[in-house]
Amino acid sequence: MKMTFPCSFQKIRIICAVNDDTLTFEDLGLNDAILDGLYAMGFEKPTPIQEQAIVEIINNKDVIASAQTGTGKTGAFILPSMHKIMETNPTKPRIRALVIVPTRELAVQIDQQIEGFSYYTSVSSIAIYGGSDAQAFDREKKALTSGVEFVIATPGRFISHLNLGYVDLSELDILILDEADRMLDMGFYGDILRIVKHIGKDRQTLLFSATMPDRMVKLSKEILNDPIRINIALSKPAEGVIQGAYVVYEEQKSELVKELLAGKDLTSVIVFASTKKSVRKVYDTLKRSGMSVGSISSDLEQKDREEVMLSFKNRKMKVLVATDVVSRGIDIDGIDLVINYDVPSDAEDYVHRIGRTARAESTGVALTLIGTDEQGKFGRIEQLIGSEVRKLVVPEALGKVPAYEPTRKKSFGNKRKNFKSGGQRKNFKK
Repeated sequence: MKMTFPCSFQKIRIICAVNDDTLTFEDLGLNDAILDGLYAMGFEKPTPIQEQAIVEIINNKDVIASAQTGTGKTGAFILPSMHKIMETNPTKPRIRALVIVPTRELAVQIDQQIEGFSYYTSVSSIAIYGGSDAQAFDREKKALTSGVEFVIATPGRFISHLNLGYVDLSELDILILDEADRMLDMGFYGDILRIVKHIGKDRQTLLFSATMPDRMVKLSKEILNDPIRINIALSKPAEGVIQGAYVVYEEQKSELVKELLAGKDLTSVIVFASTKKSVRKVYDTLKRSGMSVGSISSDLEQKDREEVMLSFKNRKMKVLVATDVVSRGIDIDGIDLVINYDVPSDAEDYVHRIGRTARAESTGVALTLIGTDEQGKFGRIEQLIGSEVRKLVVPEALGKVPAYEPTRKKSFGNKRKNFKSGGQRKNFKK
């Protein structure tokens, strides 16, 4: 049996639990048609976040859940919401559950997961996001007015529909905010509150987030009613991720990425860069070297982004160079290697980036290139994850490299004369 006990967290009730490895989805009381879909897809046992959240959601509790990428949190809110829809028969078609997400990629992914889980049910869904044409907007309008059960939407696009006056949320059963911390980082706090004003107060509200900053607590107090908080192992990389880092000068990074990938037997690699300029630089370097590579950034049209992502998922493309648009919420299994071309500004984003590999109990490698002005940021990442990431040997052909001094207060940019050469010389094996 699962053991629970109450804890206190700023007036939010917390459920802390000891996971039961023998628990199955059937034990959670899910609808038989949903169970048929789960078992057909090969799912037998719930993850810790699913085990703890599903029962609470079925019991109509508001939930604020903290769980990082790869823990199965999408299923933790889709499955019980779908169960509640299946267990009730409304007199007229209407929107039953609204899922607000930060990016179009996440909206599409959740919609696809709903399609899989609902294969043996009559539950319908639609993904609503910006960047599409007028025909897509009309298709979204038709679904919203005819009464689709699940709506998964980005804030801006959904508000565009709300402003036109034909979206009725007064009888919405469940409001779900996924990647809520990311939405706050992107400036969607006001948009979220605007959407909430259109929803009846009798709704159930579920807030899923990887982190729990102060603004998240403030938001939860505004839109949740006596919530239960579920906390699953935040800010720690998966055990199967083998981490390493190279301390280099900024101008050495592109050649190092090429060196790391050239001639290697890798089928699927993601290179994360913090800016569109860096994405283009890495893409051009790898393309010139003859590698199968694609790129995704905000410059790319939605149709082109979807084509690149599909090619990468289908293994028609070996390397994907991208900004953080794919670091959270995108379900791609079998990633051999993740390379952080830039150290992410937010230490939490490091965990999400490297979480693209070593999913579903597999193993993978995550390498980070640390520029001279990024050492302090990487030092904070090491503090966050509670361990030092091994510093690896830079190929001699790239020349001298700086020493790793993350606590050094003064930055010397790329002036090589101010740094020792060599750094830590250790071999790295997968």
